[in-house]
Amino acid sequence: MKKQTKTADSHKILLTVKKRDVVGKKVRALRRQNIIPANIFGEDFASTAIAVPYKEFTTVFRKSGATQIVYLALDSEEIPVLVQHVQYHPVSDAILHIDFRKVNLKKKIETEVPVKLVGTSPAVSANKGVLIQISNALMVEAYPDAIPTAIEIDISPLAELNDEIRLENLPSSERYVFKEEAKKVIVRITAHKEESVESQVKAPETVEVTTEKKEEAPAEGGKGEKGEKAGKTAPPAEKTEVKKEEKK
Repeated sequence: MKKQTKTADSHKILLTVKKRDVVGKKVRALRRQNIIPANIFGEDFASTAIAVPYKEFTTVFRKSGATQIVYLALDSEEIPVLVQHVQYHPVSDAILHIDFRKVNLKKKIETEVPVKLVGTSPAVSANKGVLIQISNALMVEAYPDAIPTAIEIDISPLAELNDEIRLENLPSSERYVFKEEAKKVIVRITAHKEESVESQVKAPETVEVTTEKKEEAPAEGGKGEKGEKAGKTAPPAEKTEVKKEEKK
């Protein structure tokens, strides 16, 4: 199988693959030969089983990620695809299977793009709080060749506790549009974990004090001495039982 190469276009990523007849449990034999079983699927495209060279794919995937187009050289075709899903072994992390999504370069698609934080937050530098990244990826709509590799977000405006950056705060782009709620929070400055733990520890103490007061209330519920006598009805009952036994 030929190794991965690039065309004259330095931005075009090409990966040579072959059609695959081996299916089911027999694909284990392919994996032992450092071949990854994979499938190509897409709109108006018949799902195709292929075999992908392991080493060449890992090299390509480091460059393309899940957002950049990869051209699969299959027979005499170059099929534009996105890496839709990669299945890994739960223990060894070896790649077990790949799904490639065939795309139409003249038709916009929706896909998730990872978020990349840049800059430094003054709130974090001054130890006023910690930065929490709530959204790791954002859904965008764009032509396949206009999908960004990442959405860069400058966190330098985050100067105080509870400061946050929402989707509506991000600059717009001519190449893509966001397909999520404008109020979606991406990053936020929150209180230090220690402060949160202290507030959680104090809360039960307040509840315990309240509970003790409620338990004491019934003992004082009777008015004056009558209330105290009402609370001592159990001992006379025991004496009555003893008297009955003596009569017998």
